[in-house]
Amino acid sequence: MSTGMHSQPREETTVLTKSKFKPSVQKRMLVAVGAAMATSLVLSGCGAGSRTAANTATKVACDFAKPANPVTINVLAYNSSAVDPYTNTMVASCSKDGVTVKHDPIDFAGQVQKTQATLGSDKGSYDILETYSFVVPTFGSQDKLEPLDDYFNKYKDKYGLGEISPEMIESVTYDGKMYNLPMQAQVHVMAYRKDILDKYGIQPPKTMEELRAAAQKIQAGGEIKYPVALPWLASSDIATWYANTMLAQNKPFVDPQSKKPNFDSPEARKALEEMKSLLPYMDPQVTTFDQPKVQQQMYNGSAAISVMFSGRMNDLVQQKNSQYFDKIGFAAPPAVTSGGKTIASLSVDGWSIPKNASADKDLLFQIAASSVSEEASKASVPAAFPARKGMATEQNSPYAKAANESMGNVPAPQPYPYIPAVTSAITPIVAKAVGGQLSVDEAVQQMQTEAEAAVAKS
Repeated sequence: MSTGMHSQPREETTVLTKSKFKPSVQKRMLVAVGAAMATSLVLSGCGAGSRTAANTATKVACDFAKPANPVTINVLAYNSSAVDPYTNTMVASCSKDGVTVKHDPIDFAGQVQKTQATLGSDKGSYDILETYSFVVPTFGSQDKLEPLDDYFNKYKDKYGLGEISPEMIESVTYDGKMYNLPMQAQVHVMAYRKDILDKYGIQPPKTMEELRAAAQKIQAGGEIKYPVALPWLASSDIATWYANTMLAQNKPFVDPQSKKPNFDSPEARKALEEMKSLLPYMDPQVTTFDQPKVQQQMYNGSAAISVMFSGRMNDLVQQKNSQYFDKIGFAAPPAVTSGGKTIASLSVDGWSIPKNASADKDLLFQIAASSVSEEASKASVPAAFPARKGMATEQNSPYAKAANESMGNVPAPQPYPYIPAVTSAITPIVAKAVGGQLSVDEAVQQMQTEAEAAVAKS
């Protein structure tokens, strides 16, 4: 919903029951931020649409002082296999001593709308919000979220918060203030059919050139017509891949010092060219595919290589989901060039407290902290990749090694409030360029113009 900060949108788009951050569609956004922000938030719904079990609650210590009067705490978080374990634990463990914690099932679209309403009013309807690193700079700069630094330091020992990854904490920190208590991370991972790659003597591709070569070989075999599946939904996800392809070349959308957009750069052109080079190996309807549809291609065997957020990986190895459940392998996504950064991003999901929450914020933080305890984090594996260090391993998670490798080589994030507006402005242009409606030169010129205007307004 980025290692540091999922600089780009997250993932989803067609809202299933994901919800996920990620993708996605538009994510929790202030009404004041407007359509631009909504689109960018959309881009990030990390585990949206994942299949989830209802009995994922873990009973943990939630030792707050009993409030003087009964209080109901309303939690807003989308439903997904990666987030539900934490939400369910919060409800099961902290509903006591006059406190009732409520979390109603909601999909991604619903969360977007309700977050807009909650943060855009004087008194919100929710006390604890699921947010992610991509939106922290916007919400932080809008002064809509409560800084959590003092609470974190106060309860660091009580809830073992010192074991939360410092990198993930950094990714949800803006202008020196922490606005989100990390629960779990979503990083791009490549999933592939081991049997297909073995059949053609192919190693998991590490570069775009190797990916094209692998796809060409598989396609020529006649077994799988379109071997590559990527979430390139034209209204959102496609911009995530484009951003990651630029960042993998060490070129952000906007130069952080000069605030000059970089779409007139050679890297911006190359990113579009690299994307277009994959079209012969992908379903012609790829610009209508969000992550659930890519996941479905892996389920039904119509694709052999895909890239999605890690929150979807465990679903691929469940026998109930696919006949290919025992033939799936995982690796870090490819880089543009050998030795470069991977075409990936990291998004950190966690709990935020709205500034306008009416309940005692000390109590709210303790409720959130209890849900990311060591016990709760362990119980969330392998559906989630916990923010606590060392929770997901090769022994308890089939994709942990690939996720760790991906996290260790993701491009630097873009933690700036103007990035969502820029992302929103250039998304339709990227889609037209990839779809052949614009030449690469026309596209980069238009993106440069639109991005300059978006930065100027931010």
